[in-house]
Amino acid sequence: MNAHQIRENLTIAFESVVRQKTRSLLTILGIVIGVASVISVAAVIEGLNHSIISRVQALGSKVFFVGRIPGGTFGRLPEHIRLRKHFKYDDIRVLRECCPHVEYATAFLTRAAFFNQTNEARYRNEQAQNVILRGVDEDYSAAIPMFDVAEGRSITRYDQASARFVAVIGQAVAGSLFPHLDPIGRTIRVNGVPFEVIGVFLKDEGLFGGPGVDQFIVIPYTTFQKLYPEIEEHFLAISVRETQDLAAALDEVVPALRRIRHVKPSQENDFEVTLPDFLTRLWDQLTGALFLLTFAISSIALLVGGIGVMNIMLVSVTERTREIGVRKAVGARRQDVRLQFLVEAIVLTFVGGLVGIVAGAGVAWTASMLVPSFPFYLSPFWVAMGVGMAVGVGIFFGYYPANRAAELDPIVALRYE
Repeated sequence: MNAHQIRENLTIAFESVVRQKTRSLLTILGIVIGVASVISVAAVIEGLNHSIISRVQALGSKVFFVGRIPGGTFGRLPEHIRLRKHFKYDDIRVLRECCPHVEYATAFLTRAAFFNQTNEARYRNEQAQNVILRGVDEDYSAAIPMFDVAEGRSITRYDQASARFVAVIGQAVAGSLFPHLDPIGRTIRVNGVPFEVIGVFLKDEGLFGGPGVDQFIVIPYTTFQKLYPEIEEHFLAISVRETQDLAAALDEVVPALRRIRHVKPSQENDFEVTLPDFLTRLWDQLTGALFLLTFAISSIALLVGGIGVMNIMLVSVTERTREIGVRKAVGARRQDVRLQFLVEAIVLTFVGGLVGIVAGAGVAWTASMLVPSFPFYLSPFWVAMGVGMAVGVGIFFGYYPANRAAELDPIVALRYE
């Protein structure tokens, strides 16, 4: 088939679509719905994937966490976990001494709403509710990059050794307490206790509307322990010099902790290790199920749309039987007629695919505007997938009507009224 024939078939196909606007619109509606559903979900998930990757990078690919309880666990814990021994601050001193691949080992304590504890910060008439209070040592910001400071300084060894009443606050806390003032050097009250603000963290709003660094107030570990001796739930953050040292560090840290905690060789670990890619792995599991559900829904819509395309093309073949007879009488071959009607079906579904891509992008963009924690990103891959699905439906469901038109007897077709 030469370029002239291609142009001719495309012209006839577009004229047929334009001539029957309402029928064409109803025909491609299923295609539009199917492609739009895939594109909208894909655009939101792609945006969230970028957020997850950014979050993992901010958290640090060279740090892992160790705790008595599994990370992200809320509510009542199973008895065998509740009976586990608490970690102690001295545990990190042992790790620093016996684990050469460990660059920083730090322990921290937390007081927050997700542990059924409330905190309040005040400065004069301003207040910040539901802040997260954490006690850390001088290595905390170095171990966890997302807790680096934007203004002022971090907790130092002197602050820790002297149990000073100083605090580093998140951007949201600073915005609530000091909307028009520089917070550095000012005294705030945290749960009624005065603290001098020595620093403000880099901005971090959190993930999916959850708490981020912006909601944190960090004080020296020794000060926290003095104020809240009843809180014993330590978590350890351990970082390595290079990402490739992570496995080696784990091989050192896990046996060391088992010795510290007197775990017998026949027993399983009585602590949990959370690796830096845990967010990515959890997210992949969630999005995998979501994509399967989306494809199931979109497949039904595409099937309905494909049946509609096949039905309208069969009607078109019947209506244009005499035209087919004339074309064959003047020399058109079967493959020419088949291609003409197949191109018409593809044009219908292609237009439906384009409309579906625009509609799906619009839905995803609207969702991201209404819920900022659901970012929007439409990748070229998913645009190509939308077009590919639409064209594939056109080819699959358009072939039978096209083949039926090609098999018509020209004599019978010419006599058709």
